Amino acid sequence: MKHLSLAARYRPQTFAQVAGQEMVVAALSRAAERDSPAPAYLLSGTRGVGKTTIARIFAKALNCEHAPAAEPCNECAQCRKIAAGAHVDVTEIDGASNNSVEDARALREHIGYAPMDGRYKVFIVDEAHMLSRSAFNALLKTLEEPPERVVFIFATTEAHKFPVTIVSRCQHFVFRHLSEDALAAHLVRTLRAEGRDYEDAAVRLIARRAAGSVRDAMSLLDQTLALGGARLDAETTRQVLGLAGQELFTRLLVALSAQDCAEAATTTRDLLQRGVDIGFFIRELAGHWRNLFLLRQTGGAVLPSLALPDDEAAWLRDMAARFSPPHLHAAWQMTLDAQRGITQSPEPAAALELLLLNLALLPRLLPVERLDALTPPGAPRADSAPAGPMPEAAPAVTAGPDREGSPRHEPPARSAERPARHAGADAAPALGDACGEARPAPPAPEPELPSPELPSPATDAGAKPAARQEPDASPRSSPPDWASFCAFCAAEHEAGRQAPPLHALRGLEVEWRPEGLRLHAPARELVHQLEKHRAALEAALAAYCGGRAPALDIVAPRPRRSQNELMAEFSRRPELQPCFELLGASLAHCSERGGNP
Repeated sequence: MKHLSLAARYRPQTFAQVAGQEMVVAALSRAAERDSPAPAYLLSGTRGVGKTTIARIFAKALNCEHAPAAEPCNECAQCRKIAAGAHVDVTEIDGASNNSVEDARALREHIGYAPMDGRYKVFIVDEAHMLSRSAFNALLKTLEEPPERVVFIFATTEAHKFPVTIVSRCQHFVFRHLSEDALAAHLVRTLRAEGRDYEDAAVRLIARRAAGSVRDAMSLLDQTLALGGARLDAETTRQVLGLAGQELFTRLLVALSAQDCAEAATTTRDLLQRGVDIGFFIRELAGHWRNLFLLRQTGGAVLPSLALPDDEAAWLRDMAARFSPPHLHAAWQMTLDAQRGITQSPEPAAALELLLLNLALLPRLLPVERLDALTPPGAPRADSAPAGPMPEAAPAVTAGPDREGSPRHEPPARSAERPARHAGADAAPALGDACGEARPAPPAPEPELPSPELPSPATDAGAKPAARQEPDASPRSSPPDWASFCAFCAAEHEAGRQAPPLHALRGLEVEWRPEGLRLHAPARELVHQLEKHRAALEAALAAYCGGRAPALDIVAPRPRRSQNELMAEFSRRPELQPCFELLGASLAHCSERGGNP
């Protein structure tokens, strides 16, 4: 006897047996009951969600001997012929192999004849997006004015490939992915009909692996029952389908929480040796990050909505305690972002290993309250600096990290020196945590000020001081350093005092002049931000510079000029006039660099 797969054996034969798709089922069932079908239907959706199955049920409901009725009887001769694929008036066409204009013309000629055995002639075109444009055009007039008692049903997984002229002539129903609960209920009904014992965790695992497709779920269940034992259990299901087990996820999460790169790499190697499905592993990992984040944020209040077994819920609670909420949120986002890239990469194993190593090192990239939390005991702090001005030859760290994450270094302006720090006060936060890049301004002559150099105030970014150390009223003897000012603003924000937001200080070109401070903004939006926070900026400058704020000049970027305007300006220069008059030269191209043509 020929073996039938579970998907074919338990294919729904009535609308009531269809899993999910309630809206589509209700619309077609009512049309059959009222005997008022549309001339054409377009059923679109992902694979294995019931498009062809519902089309056959609809064909049986229209041609049933007890029609019009909401459901086919499946007992009359008409229903049995359609179920066996032998009905003369119900034609199923494979769009992939009958996609030419000649096939469409032959179909159009066949449509003109009245039904021979049933009440309606039904044409079910599967994978209809494979039809050629000429074939679609040949059907346009037929779909708009079809003969009486003719119904077209187009089934496709790629509705975006349909011409708009075809879609406008059809009633379009979009099939949804089935939820995990709906798939699990369908699998349970099948297992009970088969008389097989099962574990709920195994059923949930197959439903999750099927990703909303009923046919995929039935095929996976058939495969697991064929290769597994008498009872469907979770461990056997994972082995048969090549899925990672809880033991492996435990090893991985413990390694990531401990920032153990070696163990993360070892786990990747074990995954590959076991033949684990990398795509589904990434999906499961993203699901674990989601559950861990929700548990970490809400505790046990979210457990009923997660619908997890008791042992898995206890395991997730234990794992959630090992991570901070920002770590879990960032890991969840990184895993989702990398999912498509890993599955489509020519080297998916290497891409997966890189993701796991990045997740292991993630806490070092997260913002922390104290910079010295990342510094080993006994090691010098990265943001500490000796009291007094720095040597002029020392490189200055710009205000933003480069693409690789390491700070960029540029030589400082020749006349700029780092301001000294108060004795006994901690250094200001690292510049990369304070604001964006501040490009060094051109060297300016130092102002001749009578008072000696005054150290700049700074506070520890990790601890809020009880009161601000009021600076001396005497002015500075050298231009202040913008990086130190950004760090000072960060400390002021931490202490809850008035200071401009750090995002308004990023990307500026800073020019300290004897008459004041000039800020060149790269965009007009940043000019609006600076003007909005001018009062806070001037107050912070006054506190930083010893009680007297320098004159503040915010320079907007010069509007870009067209090439014609640049060429007109360039051609008016006196030194070029002999070239134009004697040599007959002309300008072919002119570009703006540094604000000048």
